[in-house]
Amino acid sequence: MRGKGIVYDTGIVIGGHDTRQTFDLDAVRHDLRVIRRDLRCTAVRIIGSAPSRLEAAAREAVAAGLEVWFSPFTADLSPSELLDLFADCAGRIKDTGMVFVAGAEHSLLNRGFLPGDTIGDRIGLLSEPERLRERLGRVPALINAFLEDAVTVVRERFAGRITYAAIPFESVDWSLFDIVGVDLYRSAEIADRYRDGVRALVARSGKPVAITEVGCMTFRGGADLGARGTEVVEYDGHRPVGLSRPLARDEGEQEGVDSVFVNTFAQYDLPGELDAASYGVVRVTGETSWEPKEAFHLLAERYG
Repeated sequence: MRGKGIVYDTGIVIGGHDTRQTFDLDAVRHDLRVIRRDLRCTAVRIIGSAPSRLEAAAREAVAAGLEVWFSPFTADLSPSELLDLFADCAGRIKDTGMVFVAGAEHSLLNRGFLPGDTIGDRIGLLSEPERLRERLGRVPALINAFLEDAVTVVRERFAGRITYAAIPFESVDWSLFDIVGVDLYRSAEIADRYRDGVRALVARSGKPVAITEVGCMTFRGGADLGARGTEVVEYDGHRPVGLSRPLARDEGEQEGVDSVFVNTFAQYDLPGELDAASYGVVRVTGETSWEPKEAFHLLAERYG
């Protein structure tokens, strides 16, 4: 595997809540050096809603010796707002050698692809299988029409490789892109066919394949939930305030692919006891401080 990566959050704005309340460039610089030196990553997928933060963190990552996947990550934007954001971001990195990720999971995270004005409305469809199935047939055409426009906008301003962090049901037309990118969490429902599914994806793609998100949370049974681990968090609006049920903390829960990005380095909005419901490989102890979990050391060993 060429790219040994991790996701790094610079702050995602969801319903007025920013997942990174404090963006301290010295702390970001320290984190990225740790990611390269101690975690032994060769690549980092930098996500966030603010282009200025993405740009600042990306330049620090390059200075640390990391391959950067520059990844605007948003919630509840319209297609036209997304295109404006991508134009801004692409103009900031131009010919830097980074990889541009044209957003992520747009059908769930942003407006215009599935019914619902908010991310909560759209994710709620996942618990209504029949209603979701009725809508899914329209998603690939809408997503691919948007991504064609997005790639055009980005290529006018950016000279490097482009990908997208897709959900499998979006059925992306990968001929538009240089790299196939899929968020692919392993859960109990697909555990028996997960490995074969990855191999099949690599075999049929004809392009480098990146798993743009993978991981699990820090509680017993977290691996079985995969991407649904956030179900155990209680929110006030979009701000995490507690856990929906008692959790048994278990840090031990946590082929042919070109690159993989473990989700995530830290979830700064899930400190203290909320960390049990965090995908982070470090435990947040303050606004800019953290301590490594077992997953940090295991990942460093694997990547090394």
